Amino acid sequence: MDEPISEAERFPAKYWHKLDDGRIQCDLCPRDCKLHDGQRGACFVRGRVGDTMVLTTYGRSSGFCVDPIEKKPLNHFYPGSSVLSFGTAGCNLACKFCQNWDISKSRSFDKLAAQANPEEIANTAVLLGCKSIAFTYNDPVIFAEYAMDVADACHAKGIKTVAVTAGYIHAEPRRDFFAKMDAANVDLKAFTEHFYVKQTGSHLQPVLDTLMYLKHETNVWFELTTLLIPGLNDSEQEIETMSAWIVKELGVDVPLHFSAFHPDYKMNDIPGTPQETLIKARQTALDAGLQYVYTGNVYYKTGDTTYCPSCKNAVIIRDWYEIQQYDLKDDGCCKHCGTLIAGCFGNYGGSFGRHHIPVAIQRNTSDTP
Repeated sequence: MDEPISEAERFPAKYWHKLDDGRIQCDLCPRDCKLHDGQRGACFVRGRVGDTMVLTTYGRSSGFCVDPIEKKPLNHFYPGSSVLSFGTAGCNLACKFCQNWDISKSRSFDKLAAQANPEEIANTAVLLGCKSIAFTYNDPVIFAEYAMDVADACHAKGIKTVAVTAGYIHAEPRRDFFAKMDAANVDLKAFTEHFYVKQTGSHLQPVLDTLMYLKHETNVWFELTTLLIPGLNDSEQEIETMSAWIVKELGVDVPLHFSAFHPDYKMNDIPGTPQETLIKARQTALDAGLQYVYTGNVYYKTGDTTYCPSCKNAVIIRDWYEIQQYDLKDDGCCKHCGTLIAGCFGNYGGSFGRHHIPVAIQRNTSDTP
């Protein structure tokens, strides 16, 4: 039975319509949840109260932290800068391998200890010197109204916005949501419908539609991440097929991150991903024509480094999340040969490094000029 929705949780939600049989359908994502009064959607945080849809996590977070932007991961979006990260609870996918399952699969709001309105979050980002704010830990699609309001408050103060998402969203909310985002890391979980259905409870095509939309209809800078799970989505053929699709439909300059799986949630019977698998996948993607391919969750300095696609010199050398050498001009051009590196760059102010700093949002923070 669904947990009752209290008065405090009832923030008016967008993207729904009434059905002829009396139910309400949520139009946010392709799950198309159809609800009777008092029911919640599959994400658990959107539900029906009377004849309307509500978002139950507006203004409530599982916590705030300052991270390096490279941890999102984004390697071509103001490298070395810090980002204020936060999420809420719930998720519209059902990944058996979820690495943040205690938050994304939560059926209790005990995790939502932090409360902050959009202006307080924006002020905190300014006070902490963060270049951007990231909606992460769980998928911001499901708290779109909150994320978009925070984005507006951040943009008013010159703070960039980042969405870390699986991209599982319908066309109308997708337009509204990404219009508020400066960058995104989209989790392309695999490149087969079978994997998406069996391992995530969703479908591949809507994610591909989101990627095509980002590339061809927005100015959002985006990078891709694929978590390689042994025996499920790590075959050379699948990686070749995925890489070829990215090259053809998105372009050679979209960064792709391969990250290592570790046993978690409902997938504890599969071993962690060997480093060799990631190194091989990276080479396969490079051979397919992609110019920027990275490895994550393993120590492999070559896989952390950004190389100029023209002269092949290293232009950003990283040790985990720490930048050790930066050879780009302020306009993002290679200092060695002048080639423009794809991404968003600026005056490099040094590396934030490997820090992960929990932050308590200050309520009623005075407005910061």
